[in-house]
Amino acid sequence: MQLIDPFGRTVRDLRISITDRCNFRCAYCMPEEGMAWLDRKEILTFEEISRLASICVGRFDVDSIRLTGGEPTVRAHLPVLVGKLSQLKVRSGADSPRAGKKIDLALTTNGATLRLLANELKTAGLERINISLDTLQSEKFFRITRRDHLTNVLDGIDAAIHAGFSPVKINAVIQRGVNDDEILALARFGREKQVEIRFIEFMPLDAQGEWRANSVVGQDEIVAQINQVFPLEQVAARGAAPADRWRYLDGGGTVGVIPSVTKPFCGDCDRVRLTAEGQFRTCLFSTTEFDLRAKLRGGASDDAIAAEIERAVGTKWAGHAIGNVTFVRPKRSMSQIGG
Repeated sequence: MQLIDPFGRTVRDLRISITDRCNFRCAYCMPEEGMAWLDRKEILTFEEISRLASICVGRFDVDSIRLTGGEPTVRAHLPVLVGKLSQLKVRSGADSPRAGKKIDLALTTNGATLRLLANELKTAGLERINISLDTLQSEKFFRITRRDHLTNVLDGIDAAIHAGFSPVKINAVIQRGVNDDEILALARFGREKQVEIRFIEFMPLDAQGEWRANSVVGQDEIVAQINQVFPLEQVAARGAAPADRWRYLDGGGTVGVIPSVTKPFCGDCDRVRLTAEGQFRTCLFSTTEFDLRAKLRGGASDDAIAAEIERAVGTKWAGHAIGNVTFVRPKRSMSQIGG
């Protein structure tokens, strides 16, 4: 059966955070110091994650799973989990382009240790990978991430390409006065590496709570800057995908923008989220969570867990309301929710 929310949107995509820990301290995501990490016994085990994923795929025809964090590569034995999830198949009768096939399994990472894991993850069954890179300048990289790991991230991007991941996408959060002067440099980097840069509008999920609307560099401004140097044409509608995409007229590949603030795509959203400690969320900006870990560890049947997931999806909002007087900022920062 399909998992349909009150606004007629079918849930297809499950984002699973596998840890709240990270080896970076990006200013738009985490405080520099003072993070209270979850106790390890609070984190879902691989078996618990696999069970919940199996319910979502088998019962509700979810056909896409993305592993996030924190930073997912700091979780020990990550390829083991990837191997478990990569075996999940969408039922043959599902209303999905992946009906009868294995799920689309992806990972979002900061890339700092990816050079050590890329081949193993590919062998385990990971299909796609997104790597975060907000700047190509070493000093600025340190200011943003509070870590001196730019070379490692660049090595990780090369490792992902050489391992055969397709596509490799680079996520760049753009903040006015921070890295908006590098939009063209990042676009050029993507063209040279033949990877897709995805510029992301700065969202109000920073740990410090310092987000302001004037810090957002909007999609129109980003695209206009690139188009002046590398002419673009827009690709057909994205559907439920979060990024609007353009192709370079000279054949230099594609570029995307995730316009979460200036052009919200909530009306097409097909995503739900599971935090590292098993809280089910229907939106990145949701203020309500549903405790699936308690059901898992309390002996609940698959039927009971599936019913709770259905109940949760029945509360999904029309949209996040950023910029409206009704907007309520989540109590958790991005690293605690899962990117």
